[in-house]
Amino acid sequence: MPVAVYMLGLAVFALGTSEFMLSGLLPPIADDMNVSIPRAGLLISAFAIGMVIGAPLLAVATLRLPRRTTLITLITVFGLGQVAGALAPTYEILFASRVVSALACAGFWAVGAAVAIAMVEFNQRARAMAVMIGGLSIANVLGVPAGAFLGENLGWRSAFWAVGAASAVALVGVLTLIPRIPLPAEKPQLKKELSIYADRQVWLSIAITALAAGGVFCAFSYLSPLLTDVSGLSESWVPSVLGLFGVGALVGTTIGGRVADAHLFGVLLTGIAASTVFLVSLALFAETPAAAITLSFLLGVSAFYTAPALNARMFNVAGAAPTLAGATTTAAFNLGNTGGPWLGGTVIDLKLGYEATAWAGAAMTATAITAVAVSLRLHQKAPSRVITTSSAPSTEASSAVREVPLADRSSGSAPTGSPRA
Repeated sequence: MPVAVYMLGLAVFALGTSEFMLSGLLPPIADDMNVSIPRAGLLISAFAIGMVIGAPLLAVATLRLPRRTTLITLITVFGLGQVAGALAPTYEILFASRVVSALACAGFWAVGAAVAIAMVEFNQRARAMAVMIGGLSIANVLGVPAGAFLGENLGWRSAFWAVGAASAVALVGVLTLIPRIPLPAEKPQLKKELSIYADRQVWLSIAITALAAGGVFCAFSYLSPLLTDVSGLSESWVPSVLGLFGVGALVGTTIGGRVADAHLFGVLLTGIAASTVFLVSLALFAETPAAAITLSFLLGVSAFYTAPALNARMFNVAGAAPTLAGATTTAAFNLGNTGGPWLGGTVIDLKLGYEATAWAGAAMTATAITAVAVSLRLHQKAPSRVITTSSAPSTEASSAVREVPLADRSSGSAPTGSPRA
């Protein structure tokens, strides 16, 4: 795996910490800004909405720009967004800073994923994405609990300052370790990139990703008040449990990244089914502290076990548009991260209790399983044509294209003579 891929994973650590740390900061933010916890939870949705809009928008806007320069610009804007959040005097300004940070984060994810995929063999795509997603896992192991700890002891703004500092470190890493990537011989064509949206398998992949992610984060976004108000744990336990979720995420990413290239649909079905079971169990046994803690870990495992497969699946069915494929996956994940917290806040506002967020999440993941089954059925029934690109490992999209039977690609294994990503 090229060192540049690991550098991208390190940058994602800063992005992921900012994205997920609010799950441990909602009570102090709500108190400081004089808003309800569900309204504070909309800050999570604000970030996700920015990711949904920003991923395809910035992917298109930067399609013909040098990749390294684009990454440097985006990580810089992201860091400035953290500083703005730390200084925000009102809820509205904090909300706006989250959207701006999310736009930059989305662009970095989309471009970074395309760069990572371009540098590896076809049958290493899930592993390359696992390295990047590993940055998210480590963010959950270290960054999110650290943010909760800082929020509890030094105020929630200190967590934003810390992420700003991590962004500066990531900027130095991108400047020094990401190579200059030559633009393809044939400039990317927007019309060709947009053609991926004519494939129903692309839309199924979007739905599966959004539902799978949304189901888990419907509950995870309100894990802090669930642990304190339902499970009866003290606030000092929250950083540790969030860290345990992150450990599970790291375990899940490691296993999923190694298995998904060979058994993509198997990973999707078993991983999302496991998330459904764990969410239902959390709803039933949330009042038992040991059960809530254990299930937090298991949810981290199941959610991130499926993440490399979800990413690789999109690149497989949208190979003609590597940049938009990354953007579309980012947008799909964050459709879930928008809808999940919104649905969780809705059931809380209906006075159904924090444990009801797990029931709502389970309904979303169960729907995702149905979508996977439909996608698998279509894949087995009609191996449709999907165009993939061919390029040298040091470049991005290439000028050569060829058609590959879906049956050869969707399992994650490369057909004989398969081109590089």
